[in-house]
Amino acid sequence: MLDQYKFHEMTFTWLNGTFLATDGGTLFGPVPRAVWGRFYPYNDNNQMPSVSDPILIQYRGKNYLIDASMDVDKLTDKSIRNLGVLEAATIGNDLAELGLTYDDIDVVMMTHMHNDHANGLTYYGENGLVSRFPNATIYMSEVEWDEVRHPNRRTRNTYLKENWEPIQDQVETFKEVLEVAPGITMEHTGGHSNGHAIVRFEQAGETALHMGDILISSVHTNPLWVGAVDDYPMDSIAAKERLMAEALPNGYKFLFYHDPFYRMIQYSEDAKEIVDGLKRSKPSLIPLTEQQDKYPKEQ
Repeated sequence: MLDQYKFHEMTFTWLNGTFLATDGGTLFGPVPRAVWGRFYPYNDNNQMPSVSDPILIQYRGKNYLIDASMDVDKLTDKSIRNLGVLEAATIGNDLAELGLTYDDIDVVMMTHMHNDHANGLTYYGENGLVSRFPNATIYMSEVEWDEVRHPNRRTRNTYLKENWEPIQDQVETFKEVLEVAPGITMEHTGGHSNGHAIVRFEQAGETALHMGDILISSVHTNPLWVGAVDDYPMDSIAAKERLMAEALPNGYKFLFYHDPFYRMIQYSEDAKEIVDGLKRSKPSLIPLTEQQDKYPKEQ
């Protein structure tokens, strides 16, 4: 069963991407485990649970997708081990459950092109790498597209040619803000990557935010909690401060790509309690325990 959330005219469906056991320092950066371990679970190898689940939005007869997860068939055994892959994605089967195929995706909105978000954009066909979503327009920020094609020493191991070269004719870029459709907006934030973007959904006076990897999990609400994988951490902090100051007092809903416990959360204004939420129906492969006494409580 797929997790779904109805947001007025929009239906959000989370597809099952890869499940990872990720090193805690990767996603919590300088925060010590003695602190983050009270918020988030970990195993004996100091690995924390993380999913890479694309979000399908069905709205006014079109199919929109946020990010593309990972195709394990494109990974080497070494990469699978280093990334901590525990379960492979089932996106094709999930789409079939909805009566769809990859060809039915009209738009892919890329928050950024790091490998755990962009690997699933392509796959190995009979004649080499080809686009997984051949009929889709693929949106990303202009900065991100430039960085993808001209990586630096830090980013060249995540901006992989096999993820972008087969889809380059489908890519359309924007500078700061793009209205993808009425009520759907992409906004450039920078931070996690130089071209990172969020997606804003507005319906009937309500707002839902997908903050991408600026809000990497349900417990990363503290603006100072940014991962070691953030390329420009001070920009991440600034973006999170600005967005949380807007969202929390106004009761915005937050949508997650990486969180293995919740699909959607509406927080209390201090972000310590969960006012409303949609839990992930599949259990986390690294579960919460009594040690996580600081995990946000449900009202």
